[in-house]
Amino acid sequence: MLRKRLIFTLIYSDGFFNQSRNFRLQKVGDINWLEENYGFKDLAFSLDELIVLDASRGKRDVAKFVKNLSKLAEDVFIPICAGGGIECLDDAKILFDNGADKIILNTAVYDNIGLVTDLVEKYGSQSIVASVDYKKDDVFIKNGTQKVDIELFEYMRRIDSLNFGEVYFNSIDKDGTGFGYDIKAVNKIANRISIPLIISGGAGNAKHLIDGLMDSNIDAIATANLFNFMGDGLPKARKEVILNKGNIAQWN
Repeated sequence: MLRKRLIFTLIYSDGFFNQSRNFRLQKVGDINWLEENYGFKDLAFSLDELIVLDASRGKRDVAKFVKNLSKLAEDVFIPICAGGGIECLDDAKILFDNGADKIILNTAVYDNIGLVTDLVEKYGSQSIVASVDYKKDDVFIKNGTQKVDIELFEYMRRIDSLNFGEVYFNSIDKDGTGFGYDIKAVNKIANRISIPLIISGGAGNAKHLIDGLMDSNIDAIATANLFNFMGDGLPKARKEVILNKGNIAQWN
């Protein structure tokens, strides 16, 4: 049986890392703050993967984002998935060239299927992740600001047909609340897709992580909660998952 994964998501915007609640961003600190207060070089041993999303609301400073991405890649030895505003092959290439092992697409999944096809052909399905931001049965793109004209279940069918390696399934309503994952929605869409599912939005403690990992429809869980998992929060959470027989890797 394949091991499940514990993933941390870093939300970047305009030079700073952020907390997010229902997709409303609150600036926390820059890359130096992150290093001083989080130390991902050490915390990476509690993670299976890192996702870094550029959620900048205005014009994106790609050079600044990839500088941060490159710095993170120097410090950790786990796979990194990066994305935000990918509109062409060159956008993807600069992420791969600066430390990304995978890229994640959101808006392009809806309005640029040709790009999705080209990326899968060039880099392989295993390197391309689809991101779905949703509220109830509605799907949103452009950092959660624009609702699309395809309902959630049909959207998941579309994604399944595009040969993505994984789906990052993120509840806008649950985002940043710490009230637990939207397991009900996962179970509703599980039979619509045949590709691995990462669930995000709502984790606030180790129990929520365990609940997600114990669900047979979920392949990986993600949290972006900087404060609930600060200090020794992540190592403790991973140990608790293992003690509860969560199917994740164990390291000495």
